Amino acid sequence: MKILIQNGHVIDPPTGKDGIFDVLIEEDKIVKVERRIEDRADRVIDAVGCYVMPGFIDLHVHLRDPGLTHKETLETGGKAAVKGGITTMCAMPNTKPVIDDGEKVAKVHARAAKESPAHVIQIGAVTKGQLGRELADIEGMAKAGCHAISEDGKSVMNASVYRRGMKKAKECGISVFAHCEDITMVEGGVMNADGNATRLGLKGITNSVEDVIVARDILLAKETGARLHLCHCSTADSVEMIRLAKEDGLPVTGEVCPHHFILTADDIPADDGNYKMNPPLRGRADVEALREGLKNGIMDVISTDHAPHSAEEKNRSMAEAAFGIVGLETSAALTYTELVEPGILTMTDMAEKMSTNPARILGLLDKGSVSEGKTADIVIFDTRQEYTIDKDTFVSKGKNTPFHGRKVRGTVRYTLADGAVVYENEIH
Repeated sequence: MKILIQNGHVIDPPTGKDGIFDVLIEEDKIVKVERRIEDRADRVIDAVGCYVMPGFIDLHVHLRDPGLTHKETLETGGKAAVKGGITTMCAMPNTKPVIDDGEKVAKVHARAAKESPAHVIQIGAVTKGQLGRELADIEGMAKAGCHAISEDGKSVMNASVYRRGMKKAKECGISVFAHCEDITMVEGGVMNADGNATRLGLKGITNSVEDVIVARDILLAKETGARLHLCHCSTADSVEMIRLAKEDGLPVTGEVCPHHFILTADDIPADDGNYKMNPPLRGRADVEALREGLKNGIMDVISTDHAPHSAEEKNRSMAEAAFGIVGLETSAALTYTELVEPGILTMTDMAEKMSTNPARILGLLDKGSVSEGKTADIVIFDTRQEYTIDKDTFVSKGKNTPFHGRKVRGTVRYTLADGAVVYENEIH
């Protein structure tokens, strides 16, 4: 099977390509990227007016499968991903049962290969059952292809156990993805600790809840040599600590989610569970620091922390609602609208932070690039039309978003995974 993508504006950070090129795909590989390709193909896609970029790689997704499939499944999460231009996603291990051994990782990978149109990399837990006491089967999970371990949804509060987990990850050649939250300091908080929490009569979560664990984890990474990726950073001090870690030559990277680089606690209009996430929406100074960190390269990755919940779990007071929002279907449009259009990031920066850098962090040498010899994971992205985000059009089971009704630009027209068109939305 040959597919020829014509007349698209190719954005490829690794090669520096930024212009009009044709792309020829044969089977699952990109075989040519040239100004004009005359080869015959089984299918021709006219990408005029659109950007052709490496398929997005989301390092932080909750697929809820196994065990919580009323919220999401490998199939529905995969369909939501490719609708958003995401061709590879990392599934967090806080499922039922927790993914804490090689056999469980292998089962998810086998099922995902059949059920999800997007590639799924299952992340393994740091401790058995995510109970924080005994290390999980890190070696077995690494052999099964987990690429990273994470206790996401919580932090391993026992620093000694966590240090041993980091050492084991280092030995196995995989990364540690850190959810930074000192649970002893949360004290029932459900949103940022500021005047808005007071206004709504809700308990607050201070920045230090995140910051003290960021500092601890960076110090443990320095001691162990483990590759540390800091998930869903939300504070100005997290950005500063990552900057210092990089200056020190440490293998530390950081991610930001769209809700954290767009919204502040001031944007919460009422006691609405759709604005409840962990970490919470912070203050304006934090948002500006996150944006600046993305602009200057301190923050490496844009991920979603896609966290679907049922309507029953979210349509209640923030004091009672589950933490988390969905993001697979909106992240590209929000990133383009809020960061690229205002000139904070370029299109190359966007591709780098949503694809090339995640591929590098995962060690996926065949992804994150639209260049010859790479796997044909590609998104064709159209920025010409403004539209309104409508949660009722989501293919994810989760509709829990604070962005319902927000105007954006950026529509995925085609998503290709392994050289096959897995999503298309043509202009009519």
